Amino acid sequence: MLDHFRFLKKQCDTAHVTAEDDDPVARGAAFPRRPQGRSPKEVYPDLEPFFEDLGKTYRKAVKAFYDAGCRYLQFDDTVWAYLCSQDELQKARERGDNPDGLQEIYARVINYAIAERPADMVITTHVCRGNFRSTWISSGGYEPVAETMLAGTNYDGYFLEYDPDRAGGFELLRYLPKGNKVVVVGVITSKFGELEKKDDIKRRLEEAAKFAPLDQLALSPQCGFASTEEGNILSEEEQWAKLRLAVEVANEVWGK
Repeated sequence: MLDHFRFLKKQCDTAHVTAEDDDPVARGAAFPRRPQGRSPKEVYPDLEPFFEDLGKTYRKAVKAFYDAGCRYLQFDDTVWAYLCSQDELQKARERGDNPDGLQEIYARVINYAIAERPADMVITTHVCRGNFRSTWISSGGYEPVAETMLAGTNYDGYFLEYDPDRAGGFELLRYLPKGNKVVVVGVITSKFGELEKKDDIKRRLEEAAKFAPLDQLALSPQCGFASTEEGNILSEEEQWAKLRLAVEVANEVWGK
């Protein structure tokens, strides 16, 4: 995806020249961590070397993005959401997989991958619960993984999906260390066009602020507007309306 990033950065640099801003409008990239294709066990009978190689591969990727000019990198990650879902955990056990201990392994791989990032590079993660044509795959609150994910991984920020009740409450935010880490609360759905009410969004932000400082919270749609070319069940104008809503509420809550 380096070519994709270079294309994006070129367009943003063009916007930068037009807008006479201090920085390109956006610098970023996202990529999944879930292994695809062959089962790792076919190549790695012992999975410990697999996770070591995975961490090394992602460390190289982080450096490659930085060298290409990236200063904001986002890991799109499904594994935490799977570990929150009792249905998915049961499916894993039925396949003969043992999910016990995976939280600690994932945290170790992530921390190794981003350990050498330069000081001027921000790395966040989006905990994705699925996003195919306005559907999802994972349900269950974040509580089972909260402490390991928020306090045990060295990300600068976390995008958490909160548009439906299936994501649970905000209590897990008590594990967010005080300081510079940010949790981006995704209480605006990207799956359907109906526009949320500002007061409802502000009320949910107030609920979240009971468990983490408001200045360590932010607001966004719960996910991208599609994970595939088929898109989600909303129009382009409805997408822009969602983004305008997020900006307006953020300005009213945190100030411009």
